[in-house]
Amino acid sequence: MRCLVSVRVTKPSFLIAQIVPRFHGLTQGGRFWLLILGLPYLCAACNASEAQSSKQAAAKNRPVPVVVATVTQKTIPILLKATGTVEAYSTVSVKSQVGGQLTNVYFQQGQNVKKGDLLFQIDSRALQAALMQANAAKAKDLALVKQAQANVVKAITQVSQSKANVAKDVAQATNADVQAQRYTTLLKQGAISKEQADQFQTTADAQRATVKADRDGVANAQAAVAAAQADVQNAQAAVAADEAAIDNAKVQLSYSSIYSPIAGRTGSLQLNRGNLVQANATDPLITISQVQPIYVNFSIPQRLLPDLKKYSTNGKLEVDALPPKDPGHPERGELTFVDSGVNTQTGTIQLKGTFANNDERLVPGQFVNVVLKLTEEPNAITVPTPAVQSGQQGSFVFVVTNNKAEVRPVTVGDAVNSETVIKQGLKSGEQVVTDGQFNLVAGSTVQVKPAVGSNTNSSK
Repeated sequence: MRCLVSVRVTKPSFLIAQIVPRFHGLTQGGRFWLLILGLPYLCAACNASEAQSSKQAAAKNRPVPVVVATVTQKTIPILLKATGTVEAYSTVSVKSQVGGQLTNVYFQQGQNVKKGDLLFQIDSRALQAALMQANAAKAKDLALVKQAQANVVKAITQVSQSKANVAKDVAQATNADVQAQRYTTLLKQGAISKEQADQFQTTADAQRATVKADRDGVANAQAAVAAAQADVQNAQAAVAADEAAIDNAKVQLSYSSIYSPIAGRTGSLQLNRGNLVQANATDPLITISQVQPIYVNFSIPQRLLPDLKKYSTNGKLEVDALPPKDPGHPERGELTFVDSGVNTQTGTIQLKGTFANNDERLVPGQFVNVVLKLTEEPNAITVPTPAVQSGQQGSFVFVVTNNKAEVRPVTVGDAVNSETVIKQGLKSGEQVVTDGQFNLVAGSTVQVKPAVGSNTNSSK
């Protein structure tokens, strides 16, 4: 007999879907044999379906061990995370401003120095000689000033003497004029001879000439005073130039001792003791980096710039910096710099945080994890991040009520550390599953077990 149908099924619905179309197309005899041959398979499929349903029901009723946590309501900070680079607050390249032999080095490479600490000593003998020469030139010019001042006094005395001579000769000339006029009158009267009258007139003319000469002498003496005073001014100007030369020599001499301009950490020493130092050489003697305080550079996407401006109007924003694999607490600083423009190549904007760095945990050039705190969200509903699951319909959590698991769709917000903010779907105080979700289905019975590392002997 030819087999009309051969069907291997596990579900009755599938078996019926295979038999019914063939049943209507057969003869009466074929229908008989089809029923006879298919009946055992139909019965077996029904038994298998019932067994599977019983198994699922048993699995659903069997308690599933899970770890739960309580939904909490708290104030959650809104954070931006980035990777930053530590940068020295300031860097100074120390160079020599004078040439000479390096005679002493007063620090070790990599040593922390304070502002004003002596770093280098350069041979200063030539500079000291230049200072002594400038002092000698000043002493010489001071002597010239005194000599010029003495000449001024002498010239003033000459002026006084010349004026006295003028006064004397003016009196004599006046007397001679009177005598000449009197004898001229006597001559007209015939009382004296013409020779006598001419003699007195000559005497009067001579006295007037003497007065004129005396007055010229006064002018010459006054000119001598002016010249002597000019000599004094020239000598004083020379002294002032000498004083400037002395000050310059002192400055040059001070350059032979090089002090630290800032407090910081020294780098690698470029020249050792005994080498010849050039003034203002290209390479510095040492580089000092200020690390207290210190900067951390980091960038954020330009789409976050409006949020940054919004929250920074309320004051300085907090910035935390944590070196990788450092178990200590993060360094706390504040945002002090926002770049004026967006980098067109990366679409980011550069920021800088300033940190006190008292323990010197931050080192220039170091990569650190940066967390920028924008603001705080009060009364936020939070759950441990492992409680949030992803499905085809979005995020969900398993909520435990009366030892039964319930699937609850949720709207997820920001994740902060190990917690996630739930914007919608949960209430404070509810219990959510944080471990064991893969063995759960909706309506499963759960058995709450303690989390790993919790104190299981607390009830004893």
